[in-house]
Amino acid sequence: MEPFTCFMDVENSRSYIDELYSEENCKCQEAIVCLKNAVIGSNKKKGSIISQGIVPRLIALLCNAGKPLQLRIDAGIVLGSLAKGTEQQVHSLMRFNTVDVLITIIFDPSINERLMETCLGALQTIVQYPFAPLDLLHSDINNIRRLIQIASPRSSFACQMYVVNIFVPLCHSSHQQKNLCQADVIPFLARLMISDNTTLQVPALKCLAAMCFTNKSVSSLVHSTYHAERSILDILTALLSRTRDIEVQLAASRCLTYLHRAGSLPADDYRIVYKTLPCLARLCSDEFGEYIRATAAETLAYLAEIDSELQRLAAISNHLIASLANLIKCPSVLSRQGAFRCFASLAANDEEIRKRIIEMDGLMEEVLNGLKDGCPEVRLSAVRCLHSLSRSVQLLRTTFQDHSVWRPLMDLLSGEPSLELQTVVTSTICNLLLEFSPAKEPMLESGAVEMLCELTKHPDPALRLNGSWALMNMAFQAEQHVKTKIINTLGTDRIFQLLGDRDERVIMKTLGLLRNLLSNTLHIETIMSEHSSEVLRAVSLVLDDPHPPEVKEQAIIIIGNITAGARDEDYVLQDEKIVKKIRDFLVANDNKLQMGAVFVVRNLLGKSGRQHILRQWGFLENLEQLLHMTPQHSQFYEDIRDEILRFDYSEDH
Repeated sequence: MEPFTCFMDVENSRSYIDELYSEENCKCQEAIVCLKNAVIGSNKKKGSIISQGIVPRLIALLCNAGKPLQLRIDAGIVLGSLAKGTEQQVHSLMRFNTVDVLITIIFDPSINERLMETCLGALQTIVQYPFAPLDLLHSDINNIRRLIQIASPRSSFACQMYVVNIFVPLCHSSHQQKNLCQADVIPFLARLMISDNTTLQVPALKCLAAMCFTNKSVSSLVHSTYHAERSILDILTALLSRTRDIEVQLAASRCLTYLHRAGSLPADDYRIVYKTLPCLARLCSDEFGEYIRATAAETLAYLAEIDSELQRLAAISNHLIASLANLIKCPSVLSRQGAFRCFASLAANDEEIRKRIIEMDGLMEEVLNGLKDGCPEVRLSAVRCLHSLSRSVQLLRTTFQDHSVWRPLMDLLSGEPSLELQTVVTSTICNLLLEFSPAKEPMLESGAVEMLCELTKHPDPALRLNGSWALMNMAFQAEQHVKTKIINTLGTDRIFQLLGDRDERVIMKTLGLLRNLLSNTLHIETIMSEHSSEVLRAVSLVLDDPHPPEVKEQAIIIIGNITAGARDEDYVLQDEKIVKKIRDFLVANDNKLQMGAVFVVRNLLGKSGRQHILRQWGFLENLEQLLHMTPQHSQFYEDIRDEILRFDYSEDH
């Protein structure tokens, strides 16, 4: 038979297909060799092979122990090559239980090592896809243990490499991570980490990092594990050395970052402060490839995200801010996303860092371009950056105003933005609506009130919180027409619903909104003349429910504001239920409630003619009892005594 060339047209070679099904091993071998050569690097040829139904024949050859070894190996190689095709082609392979077949052959104790390597290679390729049936391996913990045994120090380099790469996608859920720990995968990874072979070290480090990510129990286990008389922490720290391969340094720094964020390493640990953070900052510099820089920036963002001291140290490390300003101009999604996220972390708490960031040439333009980026991840990271920068009073009054930042932010809420994007955008809008922000007025004119009131109806608690928070900021020292618009648009029914929200933070911000609405004498009278029954009912609702003292304290302050600001009517004294609550809070077993109640009494006594009524309600008796409960040398003691004296003074005069 004449051998086929690797450029043969598979679609038109019926005879070629026939030879593959031949019972003569030599003919079948020749056919499969040409098939192997044809599919390498050609997704078109892969698709043709799959569409002609040849996969079952390849699987049959692979599984047939009676066939020559080389024929079986070549069948496995072709399957592995098909697994490197398009997602649709790999989906087609799944329909023939390919993973099941590969696992069965790999775990056969009598399997030839070369055939096992071929099957491991094919399995490694398939499991990288998100739709791969990983549960086939996780269904039995012994499967993981067998793979570790296959990759023993005595096995070939290829076996060890394939197995550790198979583990990388197997460790993302907490259940998977628990399985791997129980199978003793951590000592296995530690052995590969000290192998001085980058091809083994990098996937081992990636697997360890994935296992530690947000998993405190795994991180604690890693923290306490030793291998070859060295702790894994010491092994990881040594791998940060400049003498190591760049990818090894990066992967090791990610492990230590995740160990820190999982709570196993404190922020002031020398391995974080003097090793991990400087390594990541250095890897962000222009001398390294774009992928390394971008991944380092993303990792550094996560490392410093919640610690202000790490943010401060990072900002002065290795010209990091300048490096990120260069990285943000790179075209790749990963680069822009990593740079924006790192800027967001650095600027989270420190005003001086924010100033240094915004002074980078063209930075604000890059951020605004990021808001319009076609990639959702870049848009989200750019908004995170803006959110951190928006915490600066100076920037809100200058740079943000110069660039009308509020416009593209509001635009991001149109259409169907992701929940995460909506949350970060609305958090930023909360800052733009602060009293000193020049963006407040134009946002009001552009429908911000309506948008925020709608937000309070969202099923997600974070968005309800941001809606009520932004309205609270908008109402602070606002003009009467703004407050009226908020009340009329939100509606009293919605206020009741928010005050009954299952998220306590939403209740606190709604009370803050009511407090700001009722903070000016003229405004209080205007609002109470129209909505007194609804407002008092809302406050009473909070006082009746089993909320913690800090929540009820806000409701009491609102009552105090009403008593001080209402001129024409005694709205509070007309509500017997609230009056009794305030009286009882005077002797409650909580200082916040006591002080709030005294504040209300002070405002009630500010108008003549109320002392007799309050005495009848038992306020004087409770004030005297509270005086005996309070340390004599405290300011609160003096405040209570002053209110008691006001009762006596009133009666004498």
